[in-house]
Amino acid sequence: MGSMRAIDEWIPGEGVPWPLGASWMESQRAYNFALFSRNARSVTLLLYTEDDPVIPVQFRVLDPVFNKTGLIWHCAVPEEELRGACLYAYRIDGPYDPLNGHRFDAGKVLLDPFALSVHFPPGFSRTSASGSGPTDGMAPLGRLSKDPNAFDWGEDPRPRHAHDLIVYELHVKGFTARPNSGVSPENRGTFAGLVEKISYLKDLGITAVELLPVHQFDPREGNYWGYMTLNFFSPHHGYASGDPHREFRAMVRTFHAAGIEVWLDVVYNHTSEGGENGPTYSYRGVDNKSYYLARQDTGEYFNDTGCGNTMNCAHPVVRALVLTSLHHWAKNMHVDGFRFDLASIFARALDGSMNTLDPPLIAEIGLLGYMRDVRLVAEAWDIGSYLLGRSFPGLMWRQWNGKFRDDIRSFVKGDAAMVGALMQRLYGSDDLFPDGPVEVYRPYQSVNFITAHDGFCLYDLVAYNEKHNTANGHHNTDGANDNRSWNCGWEGDSGVPLEVMALRRQQVKNFFCLLMLANGTPMFCAGDEFMNTQKGNNNPYNQDNEITWLDWELLERNRDMLRFFKGMIRFRKTHPSIGRGRYWREDVRWYGSTGEVDLSQESRSLAYFLRGSGLGDSDLYVMINAYWEDLDFALQVGRAGEWRRVADTALPSPDDIAETGRGHPVSGLRYRVKARSIVVFER
Repeated sequence: MGSMRAIDEWIPGEGVPWPLGASWMESQRAYNFALFSRNARSVTLLLYTEDDPVIPVQFRVLDPVFNKTGLIWHCAVPEEELRGACLYAYRIDGPYDPLNGHRFDAGKVLLDPFALSVHFPPGFSRTSASGSGPTDGMAPLGRLSKDPNAFDWGEDPRPRHAHDLIVYELHVKGFTARPNSGVSPENRGTFAGLVEKISYLKDLGITAVELLPVHQFDPREGNYWGYMTLNFFSPHHGYASGDPHREFRAMVRTFHAAGIEVWLDVVYNHTSEGGENGPTYSYRGVDNKSYYLARQDTGEYFNDTGCGNTMNCAHPVVRALVLTSLHHWAKNMHVDGFRFDLASIFARALDGSMNTLDPPLIAEIGLLGYMRDVRLVAEAWDIGSYLLGRSFPGLMWRQWNGKFRDDIRSFVKGDAAMVGALMQRLYGSDDLFPDGPVEVYRPYQSVNFITAHDGFCLYDLVAYNEKHNTANGHHNTDGANDNRSWNCGWEGDSGVPLEVMALRRQQVKNFFCLLMLANGTPMFCAGDEFMNTQKGNNNPYNQDNEITWLDWELLERNRDMLRFFKGMIRFRKTHPSIGRGRYWREDVRWYGSTGEVDLSQESRSLAYFLRGSGLGDSDLYVMINAYWEDLDFALQVGRAGEWRRVADTALPSPDDIAETGRGHPVSGLRYRVKARSIVVFER
């Protein structure tokens, strides 16, 4: 800090190299602008008023002798010299040499990668940014603010849940976009709309919401999910009716007051600029070779993300971008956790190879997570690598457990030879997250899920064998099977027989029952609790319409399913012996239907006893039958009259799940478990 102050005193007006971005310096009554570009030949700062975002009212051509320190270009502009400007951008010249990774274009107006807020002028155009020629008046601009983080947080208690952590993945717009969502018309599809649904989430039992990307993405791209980030600091304008920063913070504050954590799905592995024919908004024009991974011989982008480009996450400026963004959302926006899309990209070295020994960004994010007390969750794979479990080099990170998803789907579907895999997943996946003594993981590091935004929603998983996707408004069926789906004997909903629909409902309950009974961190997708459907579309990333907007009318039709979900969530939260900080170890005993566990190829049944007395909890006994015929099970622990049935997925509502403490007494030690069903007892 001493050296920074000295620079301020010695060369006022020339600016300082840190922090990157635009920041207000109260002592000088000036804005400081700092921009990293290793390969730029010239940098010009452009300043605009909101009334005229085409012609700058002021500009500064940065002199590398006075306005550059190391690889950072910088300057300071006193308030009286702004001429009313509140927006800014850069024009940068340098080599255009794609074979060597350089793609400078002096005609492009460029958004600062570290801008805290984004302004889209009326003439904003993705097309102009994607072609040659100037983009004056058509490019996104950064917004200046003296105090961008001003907000009255009050006390804002930060909730942190343990065994009662229930994660609910949702899309900000899709959750409340339909008129039947019950949300005020002016708030549908916004952060404020989510606030209106908090009472519903609390009643359901949710303790953490994981929001699909809310970082500002390109509103002209047609990407509904938001996984094509334009700016990593601003909330997406489309999710707010006014100031998106203020409305996002108000939402977080209200969630916290309700005891619900707020997690963000974040995408630091690629950007909305896409491949070489994509738009030049920011990173490509500022310093393509520093921000993106490209092959040294051809300049071709690495595409380990499947989205056209891959961020150069081992580079110091990209690491600074990611860490500054995370710090901003944790400190200034009070976010409680981050789920990192394609997080194995963070383990790629400067040449694109994998470095799983000591990748700097993963370690730095881990330290930030500890310092800011935020949850870190990795999607530990990308197109070219799969680092799930011990292979992922992050300390104490949680991870989306794709093996849990696949194995539970296969077992419930009725595939052969899945009993052993089911045991492994229920126990906490210690094959992926070892239980010591050399490597010691915790079961809660496994984020267990059956469905997410990617792939079929839960109802479609039991209603479709084939994906029925739409592109540009045209329906098409290409015959590809979603991972381990089964339509229960009838494709889709048109003319579905009653017995098929009954089996689908039972399978949905089976899936959710196993999710709530498994050790680990459970997560499920918004709308699964009332059998929301996307009509068989398993990849609706570009469907900003009623395919992806939750249909709340289905809640009214399927209140019995909602009741079952609420009951199973309540059951898990009141039984801390299920989701433990350690593995079940000696407290679990595995059985077959009437004897020892049957691990044979044709076995499709399992039972287990889970002791809860060590945690002051009741004991549990679970019978699981994925076979297509009824099976007689024996309660192989305890005496007749001790056990109460609390759940049976084959029974109609309200007998399928009991209210807390009101289980149905079982007089004997034998129980007929219906085909494709699960029964839970406690004593």
